[in-house]
Amino acid sequence: MQVKPFLFTLLIAALTACSVDDNSHKQVTHKDADASKHNVPVMEVLNREVGESRRELDEIIAMPMTGTAADNAIISSSREAHVRLQSADQMIGKTANASATRQYLPNSPASGNFRHANQPLYRESYQHLDVSEVLRVAASPVSTFSIDVDTGAYANTRRWLNQGQLPPQDAVRVEEFINYFDYDYPFPGNTQAPFQASTEIAPTPWNANTHLLRIGIQGYKVSREKLPASNLVFLIDVSGSMNSADKLPLLQQAMGMLVSQLDARDSISMVVYAGASGVVLPPTRGNRKADILNALNQLQAGGSTNGAAGIELAYQMAQQNFVKDGVNRVILATDGDFNVGQASTEELIDMIQRKREAGIALTTLGFGSGNINDHLLEQLANEGNGNYAFIDRLSEAKKVLSDELSSTLLTIAKDVKIQVEFNPASVSEYRLIGYENRALNEQDFNNDKVDAGEIGAGHRVTALYEISLVGGKGDRLSDRRYPENSTNFENSGTTDVRDTDFDHELAHLRIRYKLPQESTSRLIEAPIMDSGINAHGSDSFEFAAAVAAFGQKLRGGKYLNDYSYADIAQLAAAARGKDQQGYRSEFMQLVKLAGALDHNANISHAEATQSGFTQTQVTQTGATQTGFMQTQATQTGVTQPQVKQTGVTQDGFIDDNGQEIMQTSDAN
Repeated sequence: MQVKPFLFTLLIAALTACSVDDNSHKQVTHKDADASKHNVPVMEVLNREVGESRRELDEIIAMPMTGTAADNAIISSSREAHVRLQSADQMIGKTANASATRQYLPNSPASGNFRHANQPLYRESYQHLDVSEVLRVAASPVSTFSIDVDTGAYANTRRWLNQGQLPPQDAVRVEEFINYFDYDYPFPGNTQAPFQASTEIAPTPWNANTHLLRIGIQGYKVSREKLPASNLVFLIDVSGSMNSADKLPLLQQAMGMLVSQLDARDSISMVVYAGASGVVLPPTRGNRKADILNALNQLQAGGSTNGAAGIELAYQMAQQNFVKDGVNRVILATDGDFNVGQASTEELIDMIQRKREAGIALTTLGFGSGNINDHLLEQLANEGNGNYAFIDRLSEAKKVLSDELSSTLLTIAKDVKIQVEFNPASVSEYRLIGYENRALNEQDFNNDKVDAGEIGAGHRVTALYEISLVGGKGDRLSDRRYPENSTNFENSGTTDVRDTDFDHELAHLRIRYKLPQESTSRLIEAPIMDSGINAHGSDSFEFAAAVAAFGQKLRGGKYLNDYSYADIAQLAAAARGKDQQGYRSEFMQLVKLAGALDHNANISHAEATQSGFTQTQVTQTGATQTGFMQTQATQTGVTQPQVKQTGVTQDGFIDDNGQEIMQTSDAN
């Protein structure tokens, strides 16, 4: 027989095997709902080709062919099919708004470049953000940003790695990696101040010539018994795309964990949405657990998605059962296949903002893989004064909805902003690690109309700056040619640029926040002194640095030099400390897994191995291209000085001698 017709048929058959299953025909959600309409012609083309392939396959299925010819035909057809499938994916991908979100279509980990018919078609959307650049203090001395307590990016990355794939760089938000972990920050002495702040400075693990400045905030804890009465509305996606073990069934188990924490003071309502929305559980007291769980367990997935109608109905239920001085919150649980129906995204966000001002918050929970709209879920939670978490397994559900329930439900401070003003006489350059989508203008700090992040009871927030000290060798920016543009031009008439009033100050830290029921912000501030620089960081500091390095590595490692996954794992292992929940040990395994998956990683490790040294030996001797790492002093027996920290009392910061150096004041 002739091979060409068979090749053509095999090509179509390969496309059939990779075709979109019934539950994967959902429209992709973008920033603009109308953009998803462009998917329809592409899907029609794919479906038409599938139908033709089936008819032709029936005609030639009985054709004889030798084994060798068949093998060659399959190989040739497979290659051509892969090209055709990539072209179709690119056509669909072009419907995304490239300036705001990007779609990712990863290969199936089980089948290399091919996806079997029973495997989901991936349509995951993430916001594209450029990595924060190094800034010259003389030109940009002030850094302002909103705090962030979300952890969704870390759990989502864990899901990608456990599937055998590196995550897209846009899926990684470094601050959410860092804030996933507890760093044993000191708690405030009482609830008069909602949180306590501390700072620590030590050498940067990946750059011997710079330092890391860590700012830590720890909110006060509230036990489950002392939580105020809660009015919760579960808004649950039951569309067809939720018909997967890691979606609706996991969601039902997760919500069951939350229900087990409630009592008679609390009220639960349940709204579902698919092609239409409806109330499946009217307001029900938390001690009627059998009724709540029965309604939850009867949910089944099916139909299309109309998320906007569901959110509107959920807010109506929350408003009808509003609890004064209590917790009023909508909890949205979805796989992210979230169409806004007739409303635009802007109209939806406007409604969420109005409900936020009325005292109803929004928490978003993402489930499953294939079509998670990470950007939209994070955006909705931000606008709703809530937090975004990704539930990739039952233990994560326990962490978010049981162990940290108070943090998830009860807000203790809102619109929390951080501002750091660096002293050009002490610091020449800096960069904020992460928080790219939380950046604020300098003038936004004192503007109480500008929204910012919230802190829940027991939440902790960590921010890391990499700083280069004046006179050091860590500057990345070239010197400027003209005196008018130089760092110290304004002080060129003096021999010493230091102002005696600010001797030994590295920076000045300001934190502005509002209490939950207030509309006027409060200010706390304190200088950060160079006396706080340590030769070596504490265990919690070093582990936070390891997590930050991992997040940066997954985003391309622009500023990590040759710091490898092996270096990150070793740093984390040395600083693991107490690990009661096993989160830190799991982190180390994820680092090793990412190193194995990243074929471009560990270049310095390979070079060290070729020269006869292992990665451990290189790190212990501390040798780098630019000098010797701080760990050299440790290995040679030099005693490490005690780690210095700047703390916060109820009324403000205190210095190392216990003297108060900061006062709390109201906004002007």
